[in-house]
Amino acid sequence: MLPPKGEYRRMTPEARARLIIDKQLVDAGWLVQDLKTANLGAASGIAVREFMTDAGPADYVLFVDRRPLGVIEAKREEAGENLTATEPQTERYASARLKWTTNHQPLPFLFEATGQIIRFTDSRDPAPRSREIFHFFRPEQLDAWAGEPRSLRKRLADGLPALAEAGLRGCQVSAVTGLETSLAANRPRALVHMATGAGKTFTAITAIYRLLKFGGARRVLFLVDTRNLGKQAHQEFMAYTPPDDGRTFTELYNVQRLAGPALDPHAQVVISTIQRLYSVLSGQPIDDSADDLSSFEVAPPASAERQTGQGRLVRYNPAVPVESFDVVVIDECHRSIYNLWKQVLDYFDAFLVGLTATPDNRTYGFFNQNIVAEYSYEDSVADAVNVGYDVWEIQTDVTGQGGALQAREWVDHRDRATRVKRWAQLDEDTAYTGRDLDRSVVNKSQIRQVIQAMKSAVETRLFPARKEAPKTLIFAKTDSHADDIVQAVREVYDQGNAFCRKVTYGEKDAEGVLQAFRNDYHPRIAVTVDMIATGTDVKPLEVLLFMRDVRSRGYYEQMKGRGVRGLDAEGLRKVSASAEGAKTRFVLIDAVGVERSLKTDSRPLERQPTVPLDSLLKQVAMGTRDDDTVLSLGNRLVRLARLLDDGQQQRIAQAAGGVPVGELGRALIQALNPDAIEQAALATAQAAGITRSAGTLTDAERDAARSARVAAACAAFDSPDLRERIETARREREQIIDHVNLDTLRFSGFSEQADGQAQAAIQAFEDHLRHHADEIAALGFVYGQPWQRRALVLDQVQALHDNLARPPLMLTTERLWAAYARVQGNRVKGVGLRRQLTDIVSLLRFALGLDAELRPFADEVDRRFQTWVFRHNAQRATAFTPEQMDWLRAMKDHIAASAVIEIDDLDFADLAAKGGRQRAWNLFGQELSGLMDEMNVELVA
Repeated sequence: MLPPKGEYRRMTPEARARLIIDKQLVDAGWLVQDLKTANLGAASGIAVREFMTDAGPADYVLFVDRRPLGVIEAKREEAGENLTATEPQTERYASARLKWTTNHQPLPFLFEATGQIIRFTDSRDPAPRSREIFHFFRPEQLDAWAGEPRSLRKRLADGLPALAEAGLRGCQVSAVTGLETSLAANRPRALVHMATGAGKTFTAITAIYRLLKFGGARRVLFLVDTRNLGKQAHQEFMAYTPPDDGRTFTELYNVQRLAGPALDPHAQVVISTIQRLYSVLSGQPIDDSADDLSSFEVAPPASAERQTGQGRLVRYNPAVPVESFDVVVIDECHRSIYNLWKQVLDYFDAFLVGLTATPDNRTYGFFNQNIVAEYSYEDSVADAVNVGYDVWEIQTDVTGQGGALQAREWVDHRDRATRVKRWAQLDEDTAYTGRDLDRSVVNKSQIRQVIQAMKSAVETRLFPARKEAPKTLIFAKTDSHADDIVQAVREVYDQGNAFCRKVTYGEKDAEGVLQAFRNDYHPRIAVTVDMIATGTDVKPLEVLLFMRDVRSRGYYEQMKGRGVRGLDAEGLRKVSASAEGAKTRFVLIDAVGVERSLKTDSRPLERQPTVPLDSLLKQVAMGTRDDDTVLSLGNRLVRLARLLDDGQQQRIAQAAGGVPVGELGRALIQALNPDAIEQAALATAQAAGITRSAGTLTDAERDAARSARVAAACAAFDSPDLRERIETARREREQIIDHVNLDTLRFSGFSEQADGQAQAAIQAFEDHLRHHADEIAALGFVYGQPWQRRALVLDQVQALHDNLARPPLMLTTERLWAAYARVQGNRVKGVGLRRQLTDIVSLLRFALGLDAELRPFADEVDRRFQTWVFRHNAQRATAFTPEQMDWLRAMKDHIAASAVIEIDDLDFADLAAKGGRQRAWNLFGQELSGLMDEMNVELVA
């Protein structure tokens, strides 16, 4: 216990520092003793003050089971900035001979402390380097470390066995080896930048397994963004089988998902949200639902911030000591680690490893610019790990301009939580902007227009060959908004409940719906607020519809990441039967200007109110005291009080010094009560020694009494915090349903940004053709005439395709086809079809002006085949027989896929199954060779 404040302040700075250090040692389980009364048998861990050494008295010597293990050099608080200058002094004491003991070697554990700052050096490390720690270690921890032949940092510096690369992608190998190199160099923080879908969690588990098995790490903390992602991570740990052992990770090591305040002492891996650990270490309780919300969405506890001005501080917890973890892996290390919750990371004495797909300058700064692996989204697309995307934009009048409702208009008012409606007149003119939609105002016509525009675009332009709606995820603003969208989707698509489902944390079977969305035919469309916004893996997703704006660039990239994951043809057809091949792209449909809003500052809301609640609050705060204003505000608050839930009532009362919102309203009304004003005026006169009766009061006395009463009733509204909480509660609680302003579709098409990207891709392709004509054999056939006598062979087509698809161009056939469709849509066919390798030939001919339309190569081969067969049959004495025609069609299909057919091809694949070269020779005889040459020229040239 610290002494009373007065006594504490009279102490010298050195004495105050010693007092705090004593308390910290006691909290960590040490018994602090003076040298004169030292009793090393009194406890396992003893800290002896002023212990004598050959170099003089050490401030503290730490004994564990009578064995000296460490020394503490104590300095006054003001010396904190020069604490590293004290290290030589600490080393002298640690290396000196202790009196009355038999220590034969320097003490391994060295501390410098001021009561506010503690620095620690482990002299057993290969290059001993001090580091700041949050608190002293427990005696048993120093004892355990002293019993090891090598320190953790020495084991890491000596290196781990070579990584078994089988089953790992190249980017994962680079990440694991880069991280281990960083750890070997004793760098305290490391950042792994890997694109969404590249397998960050699998990479992290691989590294954790190696640290536990080969590095001797005792326990690793795996921090996640939400409880749902914690479940997902736990499943990946359970599924992971290391390459050198047939057992799964969880059969080898204990993995705990932290759900309460206690760590499992037997767990080698603990999975937790940073919110929960902050609660454990700060003593600030959190609602269980806080684990469900992304740190992008939930701020640190407001009550904690009010308690200290900067948030309740994390404090030492003996049940979760600072040495609990050797390594902390922070999955999706975004903004949550830079605010109040950063204290969790400062608390543990551990290496920090960040995993993210969306780093920004804060991320790089926090991790000391130590980027151990970098694998961008563009790299992942080039490697076919992820897919690219197109942006389709939907604009409507109400989304862009909002709407206006007149006072006295009869409209539905809907309770946000219960969904209960009441039919009532508006108190005031209500103008709203697009940003108010689905918060304070709901315009169902706007929702329907957006969903209808999406349906039309998907069915006619984006995925025209599909027989079912592609798996689609819609991002909503709120749970209430999500409900409205679900109803609109079912109506527009004329489908039942199973077709579209809400996937939010408020749903009872959210996990089951999410699992079905991943793996089953239904639901085709899911609507979420934040449950699938970050990290959650849904590979079949091909459409993302944004019906909410996002201000954070990092969060937006995370949300986009839900669509980037690639999927093979079999996996995609499992849930989308009419898909013709693997997932090659996804489409981002922007219905709220989310692409543009990230590049500009937020625009101010346009308001055209008469006297809305927020204006009444401001008028009263600025000194307006007329009866109409005061009574109007009082009535509004009394009515609002009946609509708010307990939590909202409590938040407002907190800002009003404990006065409920209803009482605030009644106080305003009562302040203008004529009888009460009369009584107040009489009481004032009497207090001044003036005898008055009700009939003799002057107007000035009555006005003074009124002013005093009104001023007292209005005083609370000087607080901007109170005004904001009242207005926020009103917006949150009830929504106006606008049936008056019907929406109109303004635009539905590829975004201007996408058009620019498409034009850039086409320009890069055509420039490449001009500049590299002599370097690519396939292009030589185009420029070197005559074309009609040359055949593009498959390996040359493949070489051209690979050359274009590699960075920096990354011009895949799919991307080029989509780009031409955007820029020259009326001249491009087969947009929704699966691309074949030979479609590069069609792109070549179209880009060089040899063809007026861009058609799939197979379509052009079909057309030319029909012309060629018709001409041949007209010239022959007898037409081709049915069996000959069957063979010719098979050879035509081979040309469509390979750009050429040769005699050896007849003995492979489908042609071999038809009898191969021998059967073809029997059917066509001496004509076979000539027919094949003709087909190579006529169908391809």
